[in-house]
Amino acid sequence: MVEPFRVDITVRGYELDTQGHLNQAVYLQYCEHARWECLRAAGITQESLLASGVGPAALENTIRFHRELRGGDEVTVSCAWQWGGGKTFRLRQEITRVDGALAAELTGVAGLLDLADRRLVPDPAARLRALATDPDLLGL
Repeated sequence: MVEPFRVDITVRGYELDTQGHLNQAVYLQYCEHARWECLRAAGITQESLLASGVGPAALENTIRFHRELRGGDEVTVSCAWQWGGGKTFRLRQEITRVDGALAAELTGVAGLLDLADRRLVPDPAARLRALATDPDLLGL
């Protein structure tokens, strides 16, 4: 089993809601950022995806909130890819404070969209493996 990819983020003041904690939508943005950073670290850029005629497609995201985050908090966002058969794959992500407390967890289902046909490609793992210079980061 490959260790999840991780990226560090500091909560910025403009991301806070009127109660002074991180706006709920920003948790999803942090997870999205971690996924793109993981792809980039694996050698896959947005440009290389577009050039190959595919793009990621989020099909389902569920966020479970555990603890609030406030301005200046430092967090680590993990990204673990789970592969099975078929056109989709799963993502598991955790947002953890520096003290180790779990702030939120995301589970998601995604696929790779063929940008010409507007349908999911049949084997997203194979497509990403072919594009990656370090497929291990994607659990491939």
